[in-house]
Amino acid sequence: MEFSDATHKKALTIIAQYPESRSALLPLLHLVQSEEGYVSPDGIAFCADLLDLTTAEVSAVSTFYTMYKRHKTGKHHVGVCINTMCGLLGGDQIWNALTDELDAGHDETTRDGMFTLERIECQAACTHAPVVTFDWEFFDDATVENVLDAVNTLKAGKKIKATRGAAPRGLQHTEKVLAGVDEKDADEPVIDEKMLAGLKQAKKLGHTLPKGEV
Repeated sequence: MEFSDATHKKALTIIAQYPESRSALLPLLHLVQSEEGYVSPDGIAFCADLLDLTTAEVSAVSTFYTMYKRHKTGKHHVGVCINTMCGLLGGDQIWNALTDELDAGHDETTRDGMFTLERIECQAACTHAPVVTFDWEFFDDATVENVLDAVNTLKAGKKIKATRGAAPRGLQHTEKVLAGVDEKDADEPVIDEKMLAGLKQAKKLGHTLPKGEV
């Protein structure tokens, strides 16, 4: 795929934010993924050329982080946390129900190109276990019923609401937000009272960190 002049311009804007150009690699990978739906060989060459890196260096980064996909993804990404807490509280059941409903497994895309599924070890939201994400937006305290309902709503071409953060609008839109070129959704609140309960209790009890620690 040949990237447009507009994409080049966005890439240069991203690079200009960093004192060393190679530091812009992660957001640039999100940028190319927002254009193609995955990080293609052309996307790797695009990043390498702009950052004066080898394609091997860019490939090493893109294959290390699981958020970067090396094959075409579906319109929506569905991530199911199956780590200990989420798994025990229902994540495993949600995963099994989803794979049955969509006839796809881990890192696979449904035949209609609508969903890519992923088993995730942790989504860093254990207070709301079990956690599912749609296009990396949180779907907290998930159940088999409400996750399947969300999937069927998206299948029907309708919108769903995230528990916290912005409404899922497709994986490629989320990639633009992660790249920093579409920040309208970036400031949506993602912390709620349940997540702050421990901090508030610590303050109430007068607990502080040892001196010199952050």
